[in-house]
Amino acid sequence: MARAIEHAFDTGEHLLVQAGTGTGKSLGYLAPALAHLHENPRGRVIVATATLALQAQLANSDIPAALDAAEKVTGRRATAAILKGRTNYACLHRAIEGTGAEQDSLLGGEVLAEGLRSAKADTASVIGAEVVALREWVQTELDADGAGDRDDAPTHTAAAWAQVSVPVRECLGQQCAFFEACFVERSRETARNSQLVVTNHALLAIDAMHGNSVLPEHDFLVIDEAHELTSRVTGAASHELSPQQVERVARRCLPLLDDDDLAVEFLDLGDALQQALDEAPLERIEDPDSPLIPVLQRIREVSRAVVSELKGDDPDRKQAAAAAKEVFDVAEAMAALKPTDVLWVSERERFGRWLVVAPLDVAGLLRERVLSNTTTVLTSATLKLGGDFESIASSVGLARGDRLLDTEPEDPTGLEWRALDVGSPFDYARQGILYVAQHLPNPRRDGITPEALAEVAELVWAAGGRTLGLFASQRNAEAAARHCRAELPKMTFLCQGDAQLSELTRRFIDEPATSLFGTLSLWQGVDVPGETCQLVIIDKIPFPRPDEPLLQARQQSVAQSGGNGFMAVAATHAALLLAQGSGRLIRRLSDRGVVAVLDPRLRTARYGSFLRASMPGFWSTTDREVAVNALRRLGGG
Repeated sequence: MARAIEHAFDTGEHLLVQAGTGTGKSLGYLAPALAHLHENPRGRVIVATATLALQAQLANSDIPAALDAAEKVTGRRATAAILKGRTNYACLHRAIEGTGAEQDSLLGGEVLAEGLRSAKADTASVIGAEVVALREWVQTELDADGAGDRDDAPTHTAAAWAQVSVPVRECLGQQCAFFEACFVERSRETARNSQLVVTNHALLAIDAMHGNSVLPEHDFLVIDEAHELTSRVTGAASHELSPQQVERVARRCLPLLDDDDLAVEFLDLGDALQQALDEAPLERIEDPDSPLIPVLQRIREVSRAVVSELKGDDPDRKQAAAAAKEVFDVAEAMAALKPTDVLWVSERERFGRWLVVAPLDVAGLLRERVLSNTTTVLTSATLKLGGDFESIASSVGLARGDRLLDTEPEDPTGLEWRALDVGSPFDYARQGILYVAQHLPNPRRDGITPEALAEVAELVWAAGGRTLGLFASQRNAEAAARHCRAELPKMTFLCQGDAQLSELTRRFIDEPATSLFGTLSLWQGVDVPGETCQLVIIDKIPFPRPDEPLLQARQQSVAQSGGNGFMAVAATHAALLLAQGSGRLIRRLSDRGVVAVLDPRLRTARYGSFLRASMPGFWSTTDREVAVNALRRLGGG
């Protein structure tokens, strides 16, 4: 891997590297990066990760180890920095000046509107106490020349952090009285003076969308956890608009507006949006005659007028204008109904309905603003889907017409790229079994079948617990937990939602005979080597919901271009999650176990071979007794 990356740096070719769990892929890219920086002291390499967990691992473990090793060899130590988005740092202006009516109310001014229930009062009191603690911490960080990083802050809720941080749009910039001491500006200055900079996919996306003005100039880019890149970039490029948001921004602007009619109309538009959403179907909006479009157009016009009236140098007016400008920009993007965007109505139980707009495709953005500018290495344990790199390559902007080196070029003028699978230190065929329960009925949309529940209980019994259950829905996970608790009362079953996920994971690790059932966050976010996890159960092939508007629109777009929308979008989505989920089983050389898939379509459907080719190369069986006996032997039963 290191040799291939060194070659990419030398030639300028893009490189996709699949490096299985246990490979040490972070050192695989840090070594050639540091070698390049030794030879080019004025150069810079940026590493972009998907998760804060990997960012922390790099900062606290992998990078210091690599810097120590490189220093021993070269006699020179490269400089390194972590760069996060603005809202990950405290804002001195908000924290010290305590600006904003909302913050004043939390801290005991005009505490609560008449008629609020005591539960809400208690919540406000708790958040207020957290804000006080955070403001004290910010002052300490300032005095100690600290970083003001949220990860170092006292325990707090998102609501409290929002009172001591500031969105990008509301930053006062050089006009802020605290600009010279600003934590964000310090972090950017540190990054500009560092040779190795670690950031995240979202900030990489923001940099691409804003003319490469966020990240410092760099020679090369390494994208780790690259299987997550398109979803993270899509998230960064998406926008939401809710009635609550419109009302909140309107109330913030209300005391600052001289035009009372404008203020009242802005406030009333929250109700107008709510009414239009209540009458709209929960689906994509493509019809320009939809009743939502005139409401969005009116929100656009009124918010633009509010922004115009709030011009001035006063900090409160500037920040309120920035909040109104965000409402304007989002409403304008939604009202435009561009064919390159997908607009839909969504709903959550707690917050009701709201609108979402997302890009139909991010491959063009990545190609034009990232890959065309910088030699890029994309790496992950999961890049080959269906046995090759084409799906991932296409999703990040490397088109089939580009020149994939080592093959005949269809278009020698395209971007040049290579793909490499460096393998894994694990012998999957000897360490694990893939059991597909081909005798079960196909999964139902209305919940997990009784036959599948019985299969779960038998497999968990055979394994003596030690099971990670990955379910297609929270309802299925809860049903399986209830069934197993009734059938196997002497065993312990944890279910996502019973407590904080970190607490459940800790118990799962500390109590090997315990089983943990859950949904999507467990498919990718749990790393549990050893006897704690000897059975991974997957109840259903994780296809996206057929009514999910964005993926549905992407499937239609592929089909209209002559491709197979189902395979390009739904099957690829499922293959990625199956690869990630089944990869939870083997995390070190001594691990042994079974991945049990209770969906017979993995064997019987035409797309089954594509999905199986995306999973680790376990020895495979459809015989339940083989799987049960293997689990009993592992558990000593």
